[in-house]
Amino acid sequence: MSYLDQQYREIITKAVIGKGRKFKQDTNTITPAHRPSSILGCWIINHIYQAKLTKKDTVEIRGSYDVNIWYAYNDNTRTEVVTEKVEYCDYVPLSIRDKHHIGDDCEVIAKVIQQPNCLECSIETHGNKIVVDVEREFIVEVIGETKICVKVDPNGKVHDDDEWDFDVSDDELDEIDPDFLDDYEEE
Repeated sequence: MSYLDQQYREIITKAVIGKGRKFKQDTNTITPAHRPSSILGCWIINHIYQAKLTKKDTVEIRGSYDVNIWYAYNDNTRTEVVTEKVEYCDYVPLSIRDKHHIGDDCEVIAKVIQQPNCLECSIETHGNKIVVDVEREFIVEVIGETKICVKVDPNGKVHDDDEWDFDVSDDELDEIDPDFLDDYEEE
């Protein structure tokens, strides 16, 4: 007995066929123009990224951000801001995936859970470089075509568009207040 005899149908549709999540911590080393005496502040800005499916079970996220460090030098008598662009490449494994998807034409959606954020900024032990610990986190979804199987109700009713009553009755027309907008504007 085939699935058609049992009133099943296969439907091809777009659906989420893979999901993954990745938390990452990096350490970036920045070399300022002057030997730093102390760190006054650290900000990470201008985060951009792109995601693509590299294998059937991995999403590659390539991105960059700017690290801005305000530091003092010359025995804390002068200050300066050093800015450095940091590039990264993260691989997000798909922990959930549909092995029965159809074709290779997939769309990847990557969302930032945690923007790149400075955890700690300190002067290296030798004193001429600045070490920045950064965290970031992504979730990814892969959307593609897949096949679902549904059971058809043999007693189900197929509605004709003519069977639906979309006409407005006289009673419904009498209930309409033609001045309702005027009342709203007065308030």
